[in-house]
Amino acid sequence: MNDCPPFEPSRLSAHAAQNRTSWNADSDTYQRDHGPQLSSSSGPAWGVWQIPEAELQVLGDVRGRDVLELGCGAAQWSIKLAQAGARPVGVDISENQLEHARRLMAEADVDFPLVHASAESVPLPGRSFDIVMCSYGAMTFADPYATVPEVARLLRPGGLFAFCGSTPIIEMCYPEEGDHPGDKLNTDYFGMWCLPWEGYVEYMLPYGAWIRLFRAHGFVIEDLIELRPKPDAVSTFRDDVDREWYRRWPGEQIWKLTKEL
Repeated sequence: MNDCPPFEPSRLSAHAAQNRTSWNADSDTYQRDHGPQLSSSSGPAWGVWQIPEAELQVLGDVRGRDVLELGCGAAQWSIKLAQAGARPVGVDISENQLEHARRLMAEADVDFPLVHASAESVPLPGRSFDIVMCSYGAMTFADPYATVPEVARLLRPGGLFAFCGSTPIIEMCYPEEGDHPGDKLNTDYFGMWCLPWEGYVEYMLPYGAWIRLFRAHGFVIEDLIELRPKPDAVSTFRDDVDREWYRRWPGEQIWKLTKEL
């Protein structure tokens, strides 16, 4: 897995190239503002409220498992997976994020492959992984109509696909300007897919579209976990008013799927 083809920016889709530029520009600020929270959890944790994997038990025992993190950023998740006995590989489109990952890996005294690539076209052999996962990462910033088939290709039969991200509900509740959800629906649900913001692009699908996409590529849905922060939860991503929103309505979710045998 260390013999990956060289990264070719010319092969990126327009939205992927835009997101690469955005993440390269924002990487230092992002890691300064949020990196300590992402690294400080006692173990892997999901979403902006960092709900512990030990509590949710999404991935199960990862010892000896080959795990691919799509959109690994500074690899805080993969570092903790390596410390738990997994064999992780991190993929990210931003070379600046991967530089932060190398720094944190050295500080943690762990080593695993990092691949500079888009999650829409991963330069790794098929059936290489027992688990493919991400917390936001590529499943937020890459086209699901490209990433889901790639995950199906990369997973071994019976393998686990788990990813955390926002929900269609919260995406509809963002105003045209601003980063805090309100109590009104501001955008259409049907037809939801590409969500352009200033300088970058996100993706979200209606629930039925997600289900049809998963089924089309041989996935069985095991669970849909709607995350709810505790009353005293804190986050570098969100404030106290946001926390009350997330306690009333599902703003984050984890899809848990297995690849058919």
